[in-house]
Amino acid sequence: MKKVDFENDSIIKNIIQTALPMLVAQVISLLYNIVDRIYIGRIEGCGTQALGAIGLCFPIIILIGAFTNMFGFGGAPLFSIHLGKNDKKAACDVLNTAFRLEIVVGAILTIVCELFAPQILSIFGATADELIFCVPYIRIYLIGTIFTMVSTGMNPYINAQGYATIGMKSVLIGAVSNIILDPIFIFSLGFGVNGAAAATVISQLLSMLFVLKFLLESGNEFVLSFHDFFRFPYVKEIISLGLSSFVMQCTNSLVSVACNSVLMKTGGALYVSVMTIISSVRQILDTPVMALTEGASPTISYNYGARRPKRVQKAILFMATSAILYTGLIWILIEKFPLLFIRIFSDDVTLQKMTLRPLHLYFFAFVFQALQYSGQTVFKALNKKKQAIFFSLFRKVIMVVPLTYLLPYVFGMGTDGVFIAEPVSNVIGGLVCFLTMLATVLPELKRCS
Repeated sequence: MKKVDFENDSIIKNIIQTALPMLVAQVISLLYNIVDRIYIGRIEGCGTQALGAIGLCFPIIILIGAFTNMFGFGGAPLFSIHLGKNDKKAACDVLNTAFRLEIVVGAILTIVCELFAPQILSIFGATADELIFCVPYIRIYLIGTIFTMVSTGMNPYINAQGYATIGMKSVLIGAVSNIILDPIFIFSLGFGVNGAAAATVISQLLSMLFVLKFLLESGNEFVLSFHDFFRFPYVKEIISLGLSSFVMQCTNSLVSVACNSVLMKTGGALYVSVMTIISSVRQILDTPVMALTEGASPTISYNYGARRPKRVQKAILFMATSAILYTGLIWILIEKFPLLFIRIFSDDVTLQKMTLRPLHLYFFAFVFQALQYSGQTVFKALNKKKQAIFFSLFRKVIMVVPLTYLLPYVFGMGTDGVFIAEPVSNVIGGLVCFLTMLATVLPELKRCS
């Protein structure tokens, strides 16, 4: 297996070698839920309503992802820093602590959410009509919680070792399975929405088995250990650093709840379907910039641990420039070809027309998202917990959630206000995060030169 050489290869080569397989893996990972929505939106007679109902499940799915990434992206920079210091025992302890946390927390989430799914979804805005679709869907989906947490949460550690293609293959196995099983379960067997959830669970299981096979191979330098399973030597460090990823995704869940709640009151259930489409488009278009920034993280962390500040600076510059160029291009495509993205998820002409204006509003300042992701990644990669957590909270909790209520009600903007809240927060939050990163990190790196 070919590894990325963080020690000797160029910075750009390191980032590309890590980011490209990660991009493929994340694009494929999206297919777990995106393919579900594509098929669900085309179920005859109830596709539009079912699509909106599944959108109400997003906060739970996002919450599972938040815990997954807290232990995955939280521990991976520590793992890389220890590799840079050539402290392999500490790196192995970080890996095993994260693995145990994924399993234990996954089991707790499964039990709690299975028991209280109807009540939770009702709080999120689901009415009796939506509960018919979303309760069975989420209860089946939750069966695969541990599967997805282990397969997704351990991937950053595989990437950090330089085996980015292995991480890509683990996701590819699950996604291909999901693409094959979805139409069979939904249409051929007539399981409908529930079939989509069942296909996802089976696919997640296959991904997890592949990841475990790799991490349990005796030839690996870092092998999972089940000895002293309830020993968590680096739990505090992993959680504290991963808290920014957790907060970012939890606040995404909070924003999803707020948006659906306001849209139900100001526009009706159809606007929840509009938001489901926009959120799905956002997930697709976010993926490359997330892969780029997360792909740069091992390079930044390794060189920071090895005390090579100039290589850290080059990695930051390449990452930020590439992210800005990508998000700028996406904004142009959204402006010119909006229906190209909307039609992926719905054939309903009425729904397509309703989604046009909100899509333009929502993506208006998408380029500033690159600044947010770049700043956040640097803070996490350099183990700067306080800054990473603060800026996760700042953009979503301090800005988006209040604006989601203020713009529609106080300023009388109705449904438009919900969709405008995102670009306003992107401009302010992205700029403040990135400029703070430059003002604090660059002087530190210069002192290390």
